[in-house]
Amino acid sequence: MELKVERIYTKPADLDGYRILVDRIWPRGISKVNAHLDKWLKEVGPSTELRKWFNHDVARYPEFRERYLAELAEKPAYYNSLKAIVQNQLSTQNVILLYGARDEEHNQAVILAEKLKKDLQLSAK
Repeated sequence: MELKVERIYTKPADLDGYRILVDRIWPRGISKVNAHLDKWLKEVGPSTELRKWFNHDVARYPEFRERYLAELAEKPAYYNSLKAIVQNQLSTQNVILLYGARDEEHNQAVILAEKLKKDLQLSAK
């Protein structure tokens, strides 16, 4: 099974896995019914202060990544909860980390997926 990262606005392809929203705030224009979520782990998203500071400025992404990883280290229970869910679900199905940002390469879900793949020793795909 595979760990994937997708925008929540992407139509679920036959709901091909366990879907986890990793944004602190609910994405605009998506109803909770149409999101087809299995879990919303808003606590694992970047803090409001960090999110506002980053403001999706690609030039700030390297520092955003460092600050976000530091935030995760400060609240290990939230990250460990995500890690346990991912590890458990990957035994039977794909896991999809969902986010609302437009930028598909520079967001917290990408950072979380990289960290989870390293920590769970998953092959990078």
